[in-house]
Amino acid sequence: MRLPSRHATEGPERAPHRSFYYAMGLTTEQIHQPFVGVATCWNEAAPCNISLDAPGAGGEKGVASAAGTPREFCTITVTDASPWATRG
Repeated sequence: MRLPSRHATEGPERAPHRSFYYAMGLTTEQIHQPFVGVATCWNEAAPCNISLDAPGAGGEKGVASAAGTPREFCTITVTDASPWATRG
């Protein structure tokens, strides 16, 4: 297969990349499965975002159950609470 994640995992020249993944706790099996990004906007900045870790965890479980390797990452989020500190 010519999956983009293979460019970072396959072949002897990618041994340093694999060592990085092993250091993050991935198994050999996980490293050789397709990597799938799971975006979340969970954070501890406001109540409206604090519960968003559950959908991300569910997405990771779904990817893993379909023989993929989930890699969760956070993205920008908007919250109503951020501007409160600047209002006089």
